[in-house]
Amino acid sequence: MSFDARHLLGIEYLRPDAIRTLLDLADRYVDLNRSPQKHSTALAGLTQINMFFEASTRTQASFEIAGKRLGADVMNMAMQASSLKKGETLIDTALTLNAMHPDLLVVRHPHSGAVNLLAEKVNCAVLNAGDGRHEHPTQALLDALTIRRKKGRLHRLTVAICGDIAHSRVARSNILLLGKMENRLRLIGPPTLMPASIEEFGVEVYDDMREGLQGADVVMMLRLQKERMDGGFIPSEREYYHRWGLDAEKLSQAKPDAIVMHPGPMNRGVEIDGTIADDINRSVIQEQVEMGVAVRMAAMDLLARNLRAARESEGDAKGVII
Repeated sequence: MSFDARHLLGIEYLRPDAIRTLLDLADRYVDLNRSPQKHSTALAGLTQINMFFEASTRTQASFEIAGKRLGADVMNMAMQASSLKKGETLIDTALTLNAMHPDLLVVRHPHSGAVNLLAEKVNCAVLNAGDGRHEHPTQALLDALTIRRKKGRLHRLTVAICGDIAHSRVARSNILLLGKMENRLRLIGPPTLMPASIEEFGVEVYDDMREGLQGADVVMMLRLQKERMDGGFIPSEREYYHRWGLDAEKLSQAKPDAIVMHPGPMNRGVEIDGTIADDINRSVIQEQVEMGVAVRMAAMDLLARNLRAARESEGDAKGVII
């Protein structure tokens, strides 16, 4: 097995062979999830705690379903009513959780680096479910699985990532993952929503949708992250849709078999035309949701294997008589 990570904090730390290992296992979990009996015992006897400091529907539900299908005891902590609201620090919360002996900790946090800090303070496997503008590794992995299953490969494709690049942890994780797998990456959006020095990531940058979509195999639309904007980044939603929203005319510049993706939730008529989003011949948005459960099952399964192996090794070391 080529996956030896203790935590899943970001794509940045994963080698290409580890990515392939995780996706191969996720493929098997897709089959399990489509079967009448959707349950496994991979996490039997383990406790999974979901801590979402930001609101989430898809990601939190996906992790909860994934944990339960693998046989874990799953607890969702209501962070809006937690002791953090009463002044407790993140480190104190980590120490409190540590005393409960969880095995898997799934964390979404509005501040970049917060999940990494938690991982340093707990004795369990930590999965990053999104931290600020930093990373969202399982989203990039489920996108990769969707692309691989639809296109038959995950290398030497032209992928256009369109929209609010500057505020998107989804974009960052996808840029890292798809770059590791030797794809040609194009970022398309208004200059106000493009990070400074982004070209250093080995990507091509366009502010014209039609030019950027020429010959693309994959068109990945992003949500406008209005909650992370503190100024006038776009003239208006109507103007944004006119210039950077995906419609049939702009999509015609991509390859005829190009697939359309969106991490959700979608703002129809702003980032994407509803007809395109619902086109079963081009849109794989619902497939992304399905792949999300399988990828999170695979990630937790692999981390749990490594956790058990580490604990067994520690137990053997303590049992040695010198």
